[in-house]
Amino acid sequence: MNRPPLPRGTAYAVLAALAAVVIIVSTAIFLGVGGHDGQAVTSRHENHGSAAPAASGEWVGSWATSPAAAEPNTAKGFAGMSIRNVVHTSIGGTGARIQLSNLYGTLPLAVTHASLGVAAAPGSPAAAPGSMQRLTFGGQPTATVPAGGSLLSDPVRMAVPAASDLLVTTYSPTPSGPVTYHPHARQISFIARGDHTEDPLGTPYTTKTPYWRYLTAVDVWTQEAHGAVVALGDSITDGVTSTVGANRRWPDYLAARLRTEPGAPRYGVLNEGISGNRILLSNSASPMPNNPSGLSRFDRDVLGRTGARVVVMALGINDILRKPQVEDPQQIVNGLRAMVQRAHARGLRVVGSTLMPFGGHKGAVDRQEITRQGVNQIIRAGGVFDAVVDFDRTLRDPQNPEQLLPAYDSGDHLHPSDAGYEAMARTIDLETLKGQAAAAL
Repeated sequence: MNRPPLPRGTAYAVLAALAAVVIIVSTAIFLGVGGHDGQAVTSRHENHGSAAPAASGEWVGSWATSPAAAEPNTAKGFAGMSIRNVVHTSIGGTGARIQLSNLYGTLPLAVTHASLGVAAAPGSPAAAPGSMQRLTFGGQPTATVPAGGSLLSDPVRMAVPAASDLLVTTYSPTPSGPVTYHPHARQISFIARGDHTEDPLGTPYTTKTPYWRYLTAVDVWTQEAHGAVVALGDSITDGVTSTVGANRRWPDYLAARLRTEPGAPRYGVLNEGISGNRILLSNSASPMPNNPSGLSRFDRDVLGRTGARVVVMALGINDILRKPQVEDPQQIVNGLRAMVQRAHARGLRVVGSTLMPFGGHKGAVDRQEITRQGVNQIIRAGGVFDAVVDFDRTLRDPQNPEQLLPAYDSGDHLHPSDAGYEAMARTIDLETLKGQAAAAL
């Protein structure tokens, strides 16, 4: 007998409950194996999953974002506040670890309490029963992230479902700023006054925020995937016009294809888009440039990501649109080639996109269209990337190819709608994500 599908919220609750059961069982197994020096861990204050998971697998990035800027008006940070970041996984696993960044901070960031849990429902600050895990750093519950630096947590053993929301919470008792953040999360996170790091109900988290703070990566220990795709781009990759909380950026749609389509490579998908990002120039700011250029952040945001195998590169539009504007297509292509060379030196394959149309966007002029067409002509001719995905051809209006197709236009004539983002993900030939980097281009 056919049964009607469960409502989305009910299905998510069932998934979260099953995850909680797996967490309890796997933790019990871990305890049975023993903790320090073969002795069972019994203290409730000790991180039961602080050792790397024993089962076969590998560390792969499931979620990531770029530290994009110093948050305005945060010279003292968020002292005495709990920050609960909500992030969406691309792949699942049996263990997890996080990365915190203090890239834009001028003072050390003291983290005295941190936790990781599975959200009870999409976008909820509450954790699924039994899923909340205390995080440690070098075996200690407290850590200091140096100014300009980053820190990786110890692994915790827990069931991380694919395509689920995680809650990553940090608490700092002392002033430290400016805050390193990602301003266009398209996801609601939460703040609470006081230390409520391991609060499973989420009741104290009454302040909503559209930003991700300090958190820049979640890796999982997995047998489901064998590497990650890194999406390097600007606001179009960042998904600034996608529906908030719905995970409808084009990398999200790509992640869904990689999870479900027969024959697809099983990769995590890491979104390293920054709104306004350029290939050649960073923003000017102190103590270091906000919105770092693709060239300046490539090693950190692409090569530094766990399990990175393939890069999908979609950059160049802001080099044309933003002052000082680049008019020579070859300058833009040279910047793209420089990043491809760095990727190849590390064995990463690079799939590059054509630049999508922006006719009708505020401030766009005819000479910029000439530059865009020049860049696309060079890209289509080959010799820049290992493979090309033609986002321009997919999203342009056949009757007016200098503009987006209305069905794919968010309304500003630059950024796609949800349907446009989905079309971008469908355009990527999954076979081009396989294989090795070209020996030479």
